[in-house]
Amino acid sequence: MISSSPLVDWLLESLELDASLFHVGRYCGGWHASTQGLARASFHLVVQGHCWLHIAGQPQAIALEAGDAVFLLRDLEYRLSGTADCELARQQPRMAMLPLEHDASDGVGLVCGFFHFQPGLSSLIIEGLPDWLILRAGDPALSAATALFELILAECQRQPAPSSALLERLSHLLFLYVLRQQVQADLPMGGLVSLARHPQFAALVEQLIKHPEQPWPLESMAACTGLSRSAFFKRFSELAGQSPGQVLLALRMRHACRLLKAHNTVEQVCAAVGYQSIAAFTRAFSKAMGVQPGAYRRQHEGR
Repeated sequence: MISSSPLVDWLLESLELDASLFHVGRYCGGWHASTQGLARASFHLVVQGHCWLHIAGQPQAIALEAGDAVFLLRDLEYRLSGTADCELARQQPRMAMLPLEHDASDGVGLVCGFFHFQPGLSSLIIEGLPDWLILRAGDPALSAATALFELILAECQRQPAPSSALLERLSHLLFLYVLRQQVQADLPMGGLVSLARHPQFAALVEQLIKHPEQPWPLESMAACTGLSRSAFFKRFSELAGQSPGQVLLALRMRHACRLLKAHNTVEQVCAAVGYQSIAAFTRAFSKAMGVQPGAYRRQHEGR
């Protein structure tokens, strides 16, 4: 991948997520749709017609045309509707989706789904991103993403029905292309991407990734940046939105997951990520990943 630095590439490649569809179909007439309140990130791909995106706090509705996509990375107060008027959109009923009609001249065809970001490092990366990202069909910087969208359109036209598994995979890839373009455009971003872009902190993050087995007291981290202990902690936390200890933990757990998937023993992984006792490592891993390291290793045996 081509982006702002190999370190940023590493972070984007470490982003683990699953995409799942919740509906593919068409709305027409008066309608509104929203996933607000489900505490999940969502995506909506416009494969036919056009609609409007209403986001609370935004002065105007955002027009979405065929070939556009919106990725909502937070549980926002929002709605999609066939009208640009915010109040009128709020009053429209929630409608059941109709099947896609390839020659339909009215309404809007949508592919909608959810993203689930794995805990730990992936969550820290996502926390630094904007609340929503929009792909525009005519954006020349996203030609590769546009090609992916064409595959999605083609799959939606498949008879007797599109493959949910393929649409989920394609939507996943589409999001990664849009995310990479955001990084390349040097738009404001927080979290780990912000650290990786910052010349004073990028070298430190590289060292944390290369040597997670080292103890890394705050003084050692600060020394890598040339800052005092207090100045380092303050600036690091401002950029990352997390403390140095939380970032170190996420990087260690990401490395631990990779080693466990590669069938290393829990004892080997414990030492490789800087823990002096298996009990302490097991507690940290279980809290971060929601499962004990031995069980995680068994889940990935034979894959």
